[in-house]
Amino acid sequence: MTAEVVKVGFVKLGNIGASRIVDLVLDERADREDVDVRVVGTGAKLTPEHAEATSELLNWNPDLVVVVSPNAALPGPKKAREMAKERGLPCIVISDAPAKKAVKALKEGGFGYILIMGDPMIGARREFLDAVEMSMFNANVLAVLTATGVVRILQEELDAVIEQIKKRKAGESVELKLPQIEVTAELAAERAGFSNPYAKAKAIAALAMAEKVADLDVQGCFVVKEAERYVPLVAAAHEMLEAAAKLAMEAREIEKYGDSLLRVPHARTGELLRKVKLMEKPTA
Repeated sequence: MTAEVVKVGFVKLGNIGASRIVDLVLDERADREDVDVRVVGTGAKLTPEHAEATSELLNWNPDLVVVVSPNAALPGPKKAREMAKERGLPCIVISDAPAKKAVKALKEGGFGYILIMGDPMIGARREFLDAVEMSMFNANVLAVLTATGVVRILQEELDAVIEQIKKRKAGESVELKLPQIEVTAELAAERAGFSNPYAKAKAIAALAMAEKVADLDVQGCFVVKEAERYVPLVAAAHEMLEAAAKLAMEAREIEKYGDSLLRVPHARTGELLRKVKLMEKPTA
């Protein structure tokens, strides 16, 4: 491993839709030579006790720590990022809309953050949610995040920090700038690189729907107390997300029909390449 290789550690506490693929977007073909990745996960739970698992990752001496969790304002995610800060390591928080409550503290603490407004809370009522429903919900969330531009933002923002760290490792004097972004539907669709305005409109609609899914699920999980009311609410939220996933994929299909689908693969060196036409080669 050369000195220019950047070690990126991911701490996954609990689950949001982006958790499933956030580490994989850095090396989609498993042939990147400038990055090494490790992941520590705690399953569905995200208490301060579970956050202690961060120490396993820190013992690996990463150059960058990424903490991925629901609601970064909670004690568990807060403990994980503070553990990274105590080691003097740059840390980026990836979370969902409830994490907006932590934005001031994140800025004051010098943390980077990418908050995804369209990564919604699940309808976690026992009468409704089983393992199959949970899996389907996450599959639909991932479809929305992927086809509408959110995954592109994760890829590009993490890569930008990695490039800065590579330059510092090579002896250049570079000030490390961590992203501080709230990912809205419009921002994601803009970064997705749609060429067709109808595709862009469908993407915005899909993410806006995903944001509303969280509103319904919060009502169904925390506000409404009667089962005859909260079960239909969480079921409705999941139906809405399924419709959003279909819209998101329709946006991608429109780009494919025009042979204008943007692809941004990594080169072995980590450089981001670009192509639009299916049969052309990606270039820098």
